[in-house]
Amino acid sequence: MKRDVIESFLKVQSQMEEMYNEVSVLSKKSQNDALNEFKLSFVNNLLQEANRILEEKYKPFKDFGIFDKEKIPTNSDVVMVLSQYLTCLENMRIDNIFGNVKGWFWVVDEKEKPIKTNRPKKL
Repeated sequence: MKRDVIESFLKVQSQMEEMYNEVSVLSKKSQNDALNEFKLSFVNNLLQEANRILEEKYKPFKDFGIFDKEKIPTNSDVVMVLSQYLTCLENMRIDNIFGNVKGWFWVVDEKEKPIKTNRPKKL
């Protein structure tokens, strides 16, 4: 992978994890309430960037891109979709990292310096 793709990946994954945590709290309080438009715009921006990174191979849903602003989703809908995206992001990461006695690293282009990462969440 190229360094700029890895950097974009890491940013989207961390932001999506935080968004998932935030909306999960809302969902536990009132799962059937609609997400407000302000938060929905950020969720959709994250989904667009994740779709760009994941491409067709890793995308969780073929027919889904972003939430429709006219049909505002519920908190629980957003939690479910973000959860699926986080799983697919982790699957992509697993397919593009390797481990050795020195730790875990991203598979990068030959001329690039290795980028250290965390151990896979599931082995």
